[in-house]
Amino acid sequence: MSAVAVEMKQEYQDLILQACDASSLRVGAKIQTLWSGYGEIVRLHLEGCDRPSVVVKHVKFPEEAEHPGGWNTDRSHTRKVKSYQVETHWYQNYSTNQSCRIPACLAACSYGDEMLIVLEDLDVAGYDQRRTSVKDREIKACLSWLAHFHALFLGVAPEGLWPVGTYWHLETRPDELEAMDDAELKAAAGDIDRILNECRFKTIVHGDAKLANFCFSQSGKDVAAVDFQYVGGGCGMKDVVYFLGSCMDERECEKRVPGLLDYYFSELKLSLKKDVDFHALEKEWREMFAFAWTDFHRFLLGWRPGHWKINRYSKQLTKEVLRKLKQ
Repeated sequence: MSAVAVEMKQEYQDLILQACDASSLRVGAKIQTLWSGYGEIVRLHLEGCDRPSVVVKHVKFPEEAEHPGGWNTDRSHTRKVKSYQVETHWYQNYSTNQSCRIPACLAACSYGDEMLIVLEDLDVAGYDQRRTSVKDREIKACLSWLAHFHALFLGVAPEGLWPVGTYWHLETRPDELEAMDDAELKAAAGDIDRILNECRFKTIVHGDAKLANFCFSQSGKDVAAVDFQYVGGGCGMKDVVYFLGSCMDERECEKRVPGLLDYYFSELKLSLKKDVDFHALEKEWREMFAFAWTDFHRFLLGWRPGHWKINRYSKQLTKEVLRKLKQ
């Protein structure tokens, strides 16, 4: 993971020095390469200012993208370009609070086919732990983050963001829909999407709330989130189902989802403004849980049919949704 990053153009270095009021900088380790080779995330070490380091998301649109699933279409490229524009807009125009912590944006710019986002280093702020597997405490910390985030943006129009958030949103994924073998779910995909989009209670969703996009404190009790490329409007259940599916297998889902959903809604209730009809919101979003899960299942079936998340639990929920649609 700690390969040395490529050299950084002088104009970018100058922008960062100015934004952070630093006297000098040193390019440190590459944190990760962006999806399909669209650039990288790098840590920069600073001197002469009160920040020891910053994290830079440096996007450079490739001539030839390599996609792990082999989906290299103009549509895929256009979607990724827009996702980085949305993320830049998000960091420059939206802010959250300590209960749903995100990194502060220190500067952002784009030059031709390159974009740069300069972010606070969450490691320095005390969120220096990443988890590949989680205990109850961490799962609850992430659900609490999502609940506070959804409460904060309830009823807020997703201006400058994706009108409908998440990277698997049906309208942006016609190729994957076409590739699906499951004829019944394929035929129902539009109805499932419409039902989710017609929710009375809408918020802004993170859109890619998997375990890997959360940074934990040492104790695992506090958490911050990163990666806002697919942030946009929608039902909060989309984030919840995606998060739970990212860190639990089918057996764990069957056993633990009911209690974890109760926890999410208790946190949501605590963080909502008092004038919201919480009873109606909870009723609607609980009904949307299976629809949101099935919506992501629909994407996976077309995108990568052998994926481990295509499991008994997902198939059971899909069956329930298809049955409801027939009633």
